Amino acid sequence: MAQTWHDLLFAHWPVAAEGLRRLVPAELTLDAFEGQFWVGVVPFHMSGVRARGLPALPGLSRFPELNVRTYVTLGDKPGVYFFSLDAANLPAVWAARRFYRLPYFHARMLRCSDRGWIKYESRRRQGKADFCGEYRPISEPRVREKGSLECWLTERYCLYTVVAGHVHRAEIHHQPWPLQEAEAEIGVNTMALAAGIALPQTSPLLHFARRLDVLIWPLRKVKRR
Repeated sequence: MAQTWHDLLFAHWPVAAEGLRRLVPAELTLDAFEGQFWVGVVPFHMSGVRARGLPALPGLSRFPELNVRTYVTLGDKPGVYFFSLDAANLPAVWAARRFYRLPYFHARMLRCSDRGWIKYESRRRQGKADFCGEYRPISEPRVREKGSLECWLTERYCLYTVVAGHVHRAEIHHQPWPLQEAEAEIGVNTMALAAGIALPQTSPLLHFARRLDVLIWPLRKVKRR
């Protein structure tokens, strides 16, 4: 699939390993940066969502999405593990659950831009998982150095999911993230708590990206060595 991501906020909190281990399938290894584990809450919106080589369909190719994620490895390949992905497009939710076996949820979502701020609201239609806040970039974009925390958090080129004890992986391709420092006012955020994760009462690490074009390959079962 091809898609474009817009006005994305990476909001990351450090968390303890014990809080993650019981929620991430045992087949995957929790990944840490200098001994610290992280959870991200990531609001953005997508456009041009389509099967590669086909045109985008009106009404189905543009919608907001918000995900809750952590970081894992399998063998020597780092990737992303999603606790949840909320989207405002019901057909997209159905397709992602069916073809990528990911925990997508249908949500009522509003997103707008006001004097440089991105205002973002999401409320899951079934269950208590809400987000309400606004954010904006406060620096010029730049690609982060290899070995930095920012690079470790964002430069991951696959996602993992586990189905009936079998690990599946989807490869992801994009250019390095053009990250900007960001600021945010988050009034409501129960997204991680809905997945069973208690975030610390500290300010998150914030980064912004204006736009990124992405290719996602089909989900494939990972053969055990």
